[in-house]
Amino acid sequence: MGYLRYALIFVMLFFTSLPLSSVNADKLPKEMKVHIIDVGQGDSILIETPNEKYILIDGGRPEYGTKVLSYLEEQKVKKLDLVIATHPDYDHIGGLVDVMREVEVKQVLDSGKLHHTRTYARYLNEIRKQDILFNLATEKDEVRLDSELTINVLNTHKKGKNSNQSSIVLKMTYKDMAFLFMGDVGKGQEKRLVEKYNLKADIIKIAHHGSKTSSSMKFLKKVDPKVALLTYKKRNRFGHPVDRVVTNLNKLDTLIYSTAVFGDIIILTNGKNYFIETEKSPNEGILEKAG
Repeated sequence: MGYLRYALIFVMLFFTSLPLSSVNADKLPKEMKVHIIDVGQGDSILIETPNEKYILIDGGRPEYGTKVLSYLEEQKVKKLDLVIATHPDYDHIGGLVDVMREVEVKQVLDSGKLHHTRTYARYLNEIRKQDILFNLATEKDEVRLDSELTINVLNTHKKGKNSNQSSIVLKMTYKDMAFLFMGDVGKGQEKRLVEKYNLKADIIKIAHHGSKTSSSMKFLKKVDPKVALLTYKKRNRFGHPVDRVVTNLNKLDTLIYSTAVFGDIIILTNGKNYFIETEKSPNEGILEKAG
């Protein structure tokens, strides 16, 4: 893909400068990768776990299914051990239909929120057609897929919640590194999470594309992220991200990486330090003609 690497404030080396011959390869820390796939105004995240399991969180809008498939092919992903549909909005599950048709999916984790749309019906039909194991997320569940990785469900659907409020929220920890994936939850869910959980995380996928409905300062202070990931399309009709969210993150000295500016984003970590690769340079992303 021709990714460019940038030595931003906290680009860190994974290993010491010992000569390769003096390092026992079996003792080197395993690497994990988190890919934020640019699917315009939507979400799609691929996780390569330390023990080479593959998790796909959401698949963007229906028209981005081919982009996600192309990305998986480029990463040589032939099987997905887990697909997580955070909630049934079409900008999150639409592209999953194409993925399930072309890639072996072992199981799906769903929020349990019903949605009366054609996109949601196609999503369920494809799960049935491919005979994929289908599970509903429960709050406080631990997703056991890799012995070196802890993935906890902090939020999912309950009676009375709308689609966004029902988003599966995940905290993923690999050694000293913690990631928080917020789906599209709102301030109400953030408030409850602050009261119930340790939300401290190095890297956060900001909720709802940086909408005014999410990312209160109280919540962000609790997370205290070093890096914030924003998923949105340039000149989208929703005005994402709103100024308040960007201002709050700047006040916390959080580095912001958006798919609108950087395209696809990859975070590599050995569980202690991390490195960020981006498809586009800031100048390319900012000056590129909006799609």
